[in-house]
Amino acid sequence: MKTAGGWKDFEVLATGDGKKLENWNGIVLSRPDPQVIWGGFDERAKPYLSRIYAAYRRSSSGGGEWRELKRMPEQWTCTWNNLKFIVKPMGFKHTGIFPEQAVNWQRMQKLIKESGREIKVLNLFAYTGCASVACSSAGASVTHVDASKGMVERAKQNAALNNICNIRFIVDDCKKFIEREIRRGNKYDAIIMDPPSYGRGPNGEMWKIEENLFDFVLLCKQVLSSNPLFVLINSYTTGLQAGVIANVLSLIFGSDNVEADEIGLKSKEGIVLPCGNSGFKIWK
Repeated sequence: MKTAGGWKDFEVLATGDGKKLENWNGIVLSRPDPQVIWGGFDERAKPYLSRIYAAYRRSSSGGGEWRELKRMPEQWTCTWNNLKFIVKPMGFKHTGIFPEQAVNWQRMQKLIKESGREIKVLNLFAYTGCASVACSSAGASVTHVDASKGMVERAKQNAALNNICNIRFIVDDCKKFIEREIRRGNKYDAIIMDPPSYGRGPNGEMWKIEENLFDFVLLCKQVLSSNPLFVLINSYTTGLQAGVIANVLSLIFGSDNVEADEIGLKSKEGIVLPCGNSGFKIWK
């Protein structure tokens, strides 16, 4: 498992009983986590109980809500290396940042800088743009695509927060965008994708990662340049192992320099919290 570093003001404080307690730059939040099947949360969280600002509670009818214990800012920032990102608790327990992804941001920055050339990055299902900002700060030109207008607006705010202006923001269905880029003949040196487990397109099209991922990656191959740098696939789908991502990458792009791993976060308890899987195909 690869673990993320570089956070100056984020840490996992305690885990247990399906929950994790995190410190986001002084604002402590309790959130559910399906990977946390061990017990003992109340005991390990005891030193931090007075610092909790809000806890996310799932609803039996689906979804859930944040329950504030202290007056919480609408949004604030956390710092990774020299970059700042907006933290804003929102529906379905999210904060706008997946801090474990820092392990991939660091790797992509290194690849971009060491390439010694101008790199065009395509970030698909790009959410709030942390990866877009990280790649742009390393010198890449980035095209950021997400179907949610609200998430793209947040991504623009993250870019402005870091004085970054070389990201092209697109609100669009990712598959439809790729199909248009193929027709237009546009190419990219690197592709990042973080596809959802399930989803619906603007016209009711169903997306299920187990059924659609391979064909989607195959489609994306058509927009890779003749001198590609990397392709990164992230997955938070429970049960979709790192080896599955490695196989998808190997069968489509060739098995040389393919690697896939669990990614996680170190906790103050002395354990590592599993947070998903990532796979890289790297051209050298």
